[in-house]
Amino acid sequence: MVQIPNTPPPAPPRSVPTSADVARLAGVSRATVSYVLNNTSAVRISEPTRRRVHEAAKELGYVPHAAARSLRAGHSRMVLMPAPDFPVGPLYSRFLTDLQAALARLDYTVVQYGTAGRHGDEAARAWAELRPVAVLVPGSGLGPHGVAVLKRSGARAVVTLGPETVEGAYALLMEHEAVGRSAGAHLHDRGRRRIGVVVPREPGLEVFSAPRLEGVRQALRGTGATVTELPLAYDEEAAARLAARWRDLGLDGVFAYNDEYAMLLMRALQDEGVRIPQETAVVGADDLMLGRLLRPRLSTVRLRLPSGRELAELVDRAVRDPGAAPGTHKVLGTTVIHRDSS
Repeated sequence: MVQIPNTPPPAPPRSVPTSADVARLAGVSRATVSYVLNNTSAVRISEPTRRRVHEAAKELGYVPHAAARSLRAGHSRMVLMPAPDFPVGPLYSRFLTDLQAALARLDYTVVQYGTAGRHGDEAARAWAELRPVAVLVPGSGLGPHGVAVLKRSGARAVVTLGPETVEGAYALLMEHEAVGRSAGAHLHDRGRRRIGVVVPREPGLEVFSAPRLEGVRQALRGTGATVTELPLAYDEEAAARLAARWRDLGLDGVFAYNDEYAMLLMRALQDEGVRIPQETAVVGADDLMLGRLLRPRLSTVRLRLPSGRELAELVDRAVRDPGAAPGTHKVLGTTVIHRDSS
């Protein structure tokens, strides 16, 4: 007969600490706990009392219940940021990080939502299920119906960050034609007349690359200079294949979409013996640190985006005044930084 060893019964689960527990430990009322932990400015609470409440909450492991707080306020403090459906570079990553930190300082909870293959109105319905107070949509794809779905679910502000406006949403317009115009004008001013423009093959980037290509064409229209479109995947073998036929193309300048593609192509051209800038001038965009460390140093188009604080304050104003008419703001400025590669 097999003896089954006696095992102690499992410990009962610890009860979830409540605001009443915090109030008892801190020696204050539950209302005071609520005022302190929700950062309510309408009621004056002394600093020692605030400190006692925070210390008690930390000791008990108490955090406010988001859903309950949302019910009291009539809306959540969640700002939903769908993950971009395009490859994100260092510049854009820094911008999003800055924005998230600025929203957190305004007491919003920022949630990044994976797209998981959803797009347009289908994605909007999935976002609406979370009942965010605001939605910041990078890129494109959201239509007027999706904006309406979000607003009916309680979103007080829908903000799009991309190349076009959407009815019913605040539009932060990023006019990437300006990037191409700046690069094209710079190359022309440097005496280049046969200019190539790199167009990434990576899915999702066409929303940026197409207007940048058009911007170069706009800058060179009527000058007699030619523009050659150069599709390029972001890998060394593809860059080497393009560099191998460079002299046959007869190009004396290239706008390489951004600094990352510029560095990829420049390395391949140098391996092929193409002298930069003597034979071909190279210009990127984004003004990344690595571009300054190259030899020759990379000329670039510096992009000026709004600070995270500015955009966070715009979201906050929209949340506080949901009846205001959505506006349109141009948020992308450009400056050419001339270095050795051009």
